[in-house]
Amino acid sequence: MLREALLAADFTADGLLELLGAPAYAALARGETVPALRASRGEGPLDSLVRLFLLQQPVPRARLAAVLPVAACEAAGWLTAVGGDELAASVDVRPYGGPDGEDWFIVSDLGCAVGGAGGAAGADGAPAEEGVVLGVGGASTTLAGITVRTPVGAALDLGTGSGIQALHASRHATRVTATDLNPRALHVTRLTLALSGAPAAEVLEGSLFEPVGDRTFDLIVSNPPFVISPGARLTYRDGGMSGDALCRALVQQAGERLNPGGYAQFLANWQHVDGEDWTERLRSWVPRGCDAWIVQREVQDVTQYAELWLRDAGDHRADPAAYAARYDAWLDEFAALDTRAVGFGWITLRRTGAPRTSITVEEWPHPVEQPLGDAVRAHFARQDYLRDHDDAALLADRFRLAAEVVQEQVGLPGAEDPEHVVLRQNRGMRRAARVDTVGAGFAGVCDGSMTAGRILDAIAQLLGEDPVVLRSNTPAQIRSLVEQGFLEPVTG
Repeated sequence: MLREALLAADFTADGLLELLGAPAYAALARGETVPALRASRGEGPLDSLVRLFLLQQPVPRARLAAVLPVAACEAAGWLTAVGGDELAASVDVRPYGGPDGEDWFIVSDLGCAVGGAGGAAGADGAPAEEGVVLGVGGASTTLAGITVRTPVGAALDLGTGSGIQALHASRHATRVTATDLNPRALHVTRLTLALSGAPAAEVLEGSLFEPVGDRTFDLIVSNPPFVISPGARLTYRDGGMSGDALCRALVQQAGERLNPGGYAQFLANWQHVDGEDWTERLRSWVPRGCDAWIVQREVQDVTQYAELWLRDAGDHRADPAAYAARYDAWLDEFAALDTRAVGFGWITLRRTGAPRTSITVEEWPHPVEQPLGDAVRAHFARQDYLRDHDDAALLADRFRLAAEVVQEQVGLPGAEDPEHVVLRQNRGMRRAARVDTVGAGFAGVCDGSMTAGRILDAIAQLLGEDPVVLRSNTPAQIRSLVEQGFLEPVTG
C-alpha cells in the first residue's frame, strides 16, 4: 500500500531529480538541505513526501492524507503525530534507482542516509549512537557496483545494514540470506525489501558467519564494520577487534563457505605496519583453494584516518576536550599496533578447484568505470585461461584487441620514433600498459584471424629479427596484456 502511494506521487529517483533540479539534488547528496527545502516549497504530493522523508520536516496531516494511507502508516509506525495536527516520519525513506530502472526505496534511521538532514551524526547533529542503521553511501554503492551479477542459487549479505546488498542480490539469486549483529538492522532490511517490491530474504541475527553455521553459498557480499578504531562504540562501523582482525577473519573464513566457482566480495580496511609489506599482509589473508583479486583504492595516514571517522560520528561537534581525548585514543591505538597508515579497498575471492591459485594484490587509486561486476568476472576468467595455457599453447591461440583500447605514443616533439608506446583502456578499470615496439605491433594486428605465433613470425620478418628468439621472448608480454584485459582470447 505504501509503495503504491509513493510511486503514484512520483517519489522516485527520476521524480526527485525533476522536482529538485540537478544542483539541489547534488547538494542533497552532500548533506546540504537548503536547496532542496527551497525547491520543495510547493504543496504538491511530491513536495510533501520530500519534506517528510528526505528532509525530516513535519507536514500537515491534511496534506499527507491526500498522498499516503495515513492511518495505516501511523499504525505501522512509519509516521508519528507531532505538534498540533502535523505528522513526522519515524524513518528515512529514500528513492533508489535499480540497475535496470527499478524503483527501489532504502529505509534507514532518520538523518542516517547520504544526503540526510544530519548525516550519520543524526538529525539533531549529536554524535551518532550505538545501533543506528545507515542508508546508502559511497561504500555500499561501490560494493554493489563491483559485485558479480551472474544468476546464483544462494547469496549471503553479511552485515546487511539497511539491506542494499540483499536488495541487489534479490535480482539474480534464488535465495537471499541477510545477517547482522544489530537486530534493528534486520528489521530495517525487511522494510527495505518489502517497500522495494523485492522478495523477502531470510534474516538472521549474529556476528560474522556464526548465524549461518557451516552452510555454503554461491555469492557472499559484505560491507562490514571495517573501521580500525579503539573499541567498538558504533556497531555500524567499528569492528570491535584489534586492528584489521575483523576483516582478516571475514576473508579467511569465507573460503570454506563458498560453493565451487562461488564469489566472496568485501570492502575492507587494512593496516600498513612498520617493517611489513602491506601486500604480503593481505596475501596471508587469502584462504586455501581460492583465487583472489585485492585492490587498494586509497591510503590515509593515521591522523587523516582518525579525523575522518571522528567526523563521521559527529564527535567534532561535541565538547572539545572529549573530542581531543577520543582523537588521542585513536593515535594510542595505532601506536600500539605499529601502524603508520590504513588502506581501503576491495577484496574478491573465487573458490576454484585448480591446483594452483592466483592472487593479485595491487594499488589502483585511479578512476574506474562502474559497474565493474563484469570486469571482475572477466579478471578471474583470464586467470583460468593463463593457468591452463603454457607459452606454446599461448602462441597457438588467437587474440582480439579489447574494445575501446587506444594507443598513445610518447616522445620528444619532432623525434622520428616515440620513446615508448602506451595502450590505454577507456572502459572498466581504465588501465594503461607500456609496451615495446613488438608489443604495440602485436596488439595492433590482433583481430582474431591469426595465431599469436604467426603474428610474431610476420613481425620478425618486418624487423629483421630471428623469429625463434621473438617467439621465446614475447610470450611474457602477451601474457601480461591478457592478464590486464587488453587482449582477449578468441575461442571457437
